[in-house]
Amino acid sequence: MTEIIPGPQLSPLEILALLAAALLVVARWLPPAARPPVTLAAGAGLALCAALLGVTGLRWQLLPVLAGAALALPFAVAPLIRRRTGRPARRARWWLALPGTAACLGLLAAGPVAAWAFPVPDFPTPSGPYPVGTRVLQWTDQDRPETATPDPADRRTVVVQLWYPARQSPAGTPRAQYLGRTPQEARTVAAALARYAGLPGVLLDGVPAARTHAVPDAPVADDGARYPVVLFSPGLGGVRTQNTAWAEELASHGYLVAALDHPYDSAAVVLTDGRTVTTTLATTGDDAEDDRRAAETTAIRAADLSFVLTRLGALDRGENTDPLTGRLDTDRAAATGHSLGGGAALQAARQDPRFTAVIDLDGYPRDPAMLPYHQPALALTQAIGPGTDPRYLPRLTQVLRLSTATSYRLTLPGTAHLSFMDAPLYLPPVPSVVGSLGRTRPPHLVASTTLAFLDSTLRNRPGDLAAALAGYGDLTVHHPGDSS
Repeated sequence: MTEIIPGPQLSPLEILALLAAALLVVARWLPPAARPPVTLAAGAGLALCAALLGVTGLRWQLLPVLAGAALALPFAVAPLIRRRTGRPARRARWWLALPGTAACLGLLAAGPVAAWAFPVPDFPTPSGPYPVGTRVLQWTDQDRPETATPDPADRRTVVVQLWYPARQSPAGTPRAQYLGRTPQEARTVAAALARYAGLPGVLLDGVPAARTHAVPDAPVADDGARYPVVLFSPGLGGVRTQNTAWAEELASHGYLVAALDHPYDSAAVVLTDGRTVTTTLATTGDDAEDDRRAAETTAIRAADLSFVLTRLGALDRGENTDPLTGRLDTDRAAATGHSLGGGAALQAARQDPRFTAVIDLDGYPRDPAMLPYHQPALALTQAIGPGTDPRYLPRLTQVLRLSTATSYRLTLPGTAHLSFMDAPLYLPPVPSVVGSLGRTRPPHLVASTTLAFLDSTLRNRPGDLAAALAGYGDLTVHHPGDSS
């Protein structure tokens, strides 16, 4: 696929095809002397563009454009053929031709509209001083059985993607592909996400074509600093890359972000041996049973987060030679997550005192223990409305009050549940789905608020955190011992 221009969300070749199709449709309305050359040039140009798009990759968004041109073609070419054979040209009366032209132009307009509604994601440029590198690791926890399979010898495996501060790469260095290490992995994951969401796979076929700002396996920044670590668990059915814009922003400010794929939970996980593990989770229609399963899955995810923190510590200590040895500060570690992953982060923090902060991105707490934990917590929530689960805020407030440190709940106006991931960058801007803040504002809000919290809690940077957070939305602060 050729490079997509961010504004129109079309490639130069697609724009040329659209212009050629438009000329073909309106040619019959031009002055008589201009019709033949315009029709021939537009038809030839469209045929060439279609052939090239067939080679480079024809996106479904161009199909209505080609359909509109195909409908107009016989009416545009027929007068030329009649003139060439010496027969008088016949033209439909204008009041008959006008509806046909309007219908063809409507089909042509549907192409750019579809490209705008389902674009190739254009990731915001990270604002920090560091370039960003990324790599993918796979670790197996020999102490935990894989409960999703019947094999008693099977052990729990997780795939982890790291984003980290890197050295500046030479100009032209390829950037990491979105959703996967290879085009095939990216397409596999995109198709699985579409299936999980109940969408036709074709609607997301442009998403794997996106390139991020991180450079695969880039050398670690040479400033000698040790970086706080931020572990991330995605939403139910979500994948490790679902918050790439956020991860790149944090890494550019000197954090190492480790995002997890949870096999048999994430929509699709491609393992190093080539196997693809898809989700086995599904709703039953029984609320009590679904809640029980969600709590069980959350507990597994919380254990995954603790396991990855252990592995990062081993990596930092140099138990295996690694470029990140000596560069990670696992004594400053945050557990974070979105949706079900946010609940897992809260549970991991309660169970594992090695975590020093916790962030919940619009996640319902599932931990049945309801015991105190020592970490400061930040919970970001979508705009609360009539459709919000009435149990959500009371439960979240109860859990935040269990922290023996100060905790914060920040409601961001104009957001929806999917605003807290990359979804606004590639899904239609439907307020009930991705909020009403546009494509780039939600990633900026999530990154800015969480970065302020992490800088305060992991780096002890001075400043009024509550005042900084309050500037973004409706803030509630829970102080230790405060039951109000």
